[in-house]
Amino acid sequence: MPFARIAEQTLEVARIPGASPTLVFLHEGLGCVARWRDFPAQVAAATGRAAVVVSRRGYGQSEPAELPRPPTFMHEEALNVLPHLLTSETAGDAILIGHSDGASIALVYTGSIGAGVRGVVAMAPHVFVEEICVRQITALRADYLDPSTEVRAKLARHHRDVDHTFLGWADVWLSPAFRDWNITNYLPGIRVPVMALQGEGDEYGTLAQIDAVCARVSGPCERVVLEDCGHVPQRDQPEKTLASVVRFVESLV
Repeated sequence: MPFARIAEQTLEVARIPGASPTLVFLHEGLGCVARWRDFPAQVAAATGRAAVVVSRRGYGQSEPAELPRPPTFMHEEALNVLPHLLTSETAGDAILIGHSDGASIALVYTGSIGAGVRGVVAMAPHVFVEEICVRQITALRADYLDPSTEVRAKLARHHRDVDHTFLGWADVWLSPAFRDWNITNYLPGIRVPVMALQGEGDEYGTLAQIDAVCARVSGPCERVVLEDCGHVPQRDQPEKTLASVVRFVESLV
């Protein structure tokens, strides 16, 4: 598995050759390169674009992160790591394709720095904390610690230190200090096109998340809601998600 030294971190990186702008895939809170499955390759093949898929520090095969994570961990990724990633891994402009936490990171970067970004796909983004998300993570944490479930075993297939990954993510989301986390102040700074895509049955957030994105960004925003779809659109509705993302990417190039 290829690795790269980015922002003084050793990160797992998968690269797909193609044309510019480069598609940069930013994974969810328990994601990594492997957990995207073949979705990045499908989007790259359909659009002819180059793609970069990275496991953030503490995920996949990347180096461990320092724990406990601070409530500002997504801000730190957006403001301190992503700029170096875009400089080192893209040859020109990029289109950010983020899922869940990755979508939040993409929105913070684009709304604050924004250099080199032509557009953003925000799939199931978090822009503020909702009780539905807290309840779901609480239940998932209980299942993870229950040896009679397969939650830990399934995640362990993809992360070098699964306890480090899972508890590092769950515990910061469930900390009292995180309840006031909110990135809506970054949204007006986004002037490039955005696609805000969410499943109607998202277990981790209501449609108020993408409604806030579309209401507050300064550029054009396309709102896409998928029926019979939970928090992972590329898994729950793969054909509709792929078609939507490909169409949006092609509209930018």
